[in-house]
Amino acid sequence: MAQIIFHCDLDAFFASVEIRDHPEYKNRPVIIGADPKKGKGRGVVSTCNYKAREYGLHSALPISQAYKKCPQGIYLRPNFLKYKKASQQVMQILNSFSEEFQQVSVDEAYVDMSERCKDFDEAKEIAKAIQKSIMKEVGITMSIGVASTKSIAKIASDYHKPNGTTIVRPEEVKRFLSPLEITRIPGIGKKSKFYYNKRGIFTIGDIIKTPLNLMIQKFGKSGSWAWRVANGLDNRSVKAIPDERKSISKERTFYEDTADFSLILSKLEEINKKIHDKLKQGGVYYKTITLKIRFQGFLTYTRSKSLPFHIQDEKTTIDVILELYKEFLNNGKKVRLVGIKLSNLSAKDKIQRKLISYL
Repeated sequence: MAQIIFHCDLDAFFASVEIRDHPEYKNRPVIIGADPKKGKGRGVVSTCNYKAREYGLHSALPISQAYKKCPQGIYLRPNFLKYKKASQQVMQILNSFSEEFQQVSVDEAYVDMSERCKDFDEAKEIAKAIQKSIMKEVGITMSIGVASTKSIAKIASDYHKPNGTTIVRPEEVKRFLSPLEITRIPGIGKKSKFYYNKRGIFTIGDIIKTPLNLMIQKFGKSGSWAWRVANGLDNRSVKAIPDERKSISKERTFYEDTADFSLILSKLEEINKKIHDKLKQGGVYYKTITLKIRFQGFLTYTRSKSLPFHIQDEKTTIDVILELYKEFLNNGKKVRLVGIKLSNLSAKDKIQRKLISYL
């Protein structure tokens, strides 16, 4: 089955946070950046909302030009501490939906939902749930692109803004990409566009029609990359796994907060099995077992127990998890997320070497 990757991109992030905190700014052009000083200011636009973009404003535009185009706009200096806090809240929500998570900037991230979604229809529902959670908890909007590769997911997230959800199934890749300008491919900017246009490449469809060897001959490594993106062959993973992992964990967020213990137990057992399937493949053992639980209102707790020796035992782990869970049984709060982390890892051959050394 194809990967299911989300690219999550906050809409006009800084401006959206300011509008959230100042509802009176809604439907007015909001510009974050340097002080315009009535058109004589120096510096540039950091970001602006979509209303301001109707006047031709955009990121990196000199602030003096922005003021001339839109003197009636609301010009604000950036409040990075406030934006950082909002970003952290958003990233925490995204990470709660999958451990295969990669933040790439303050306002965008990739999430691999391949294990969470059985198909792209379910992926669409989860994307909507993520957007709903972010609006409810943080008060801002996000656009999400869903595809089988990181690059196509990124292109898709920009397709319907703001607050859009764009699904590109594997069989739809070429039809979706073909009419788009080549600058939609990450890495092809204005200068590269001129170079490609001179050689007859204007749309992504033109790239799809061109054989790989000819793309390499004309454009070198850039041509090879563009061809792979256009043909859905970008195989980059969302999250690079270090050679020496310190822990392995999985989390699952419920579609709705729940107090149904049978449902919670079922989810914990599912997570536990998936983790152990991976551990068995890699011959990895662990000593520390951790339960993570998040309640409604984002109250999050972790509880751990360390064993005297390394094990790889699915039943023992779930028994320990249930023992740790007892603390929260009667608190009256519904559960939003559960997770299991196994840490203090060791490979089988290392354990054998320690035992032989001891003997």
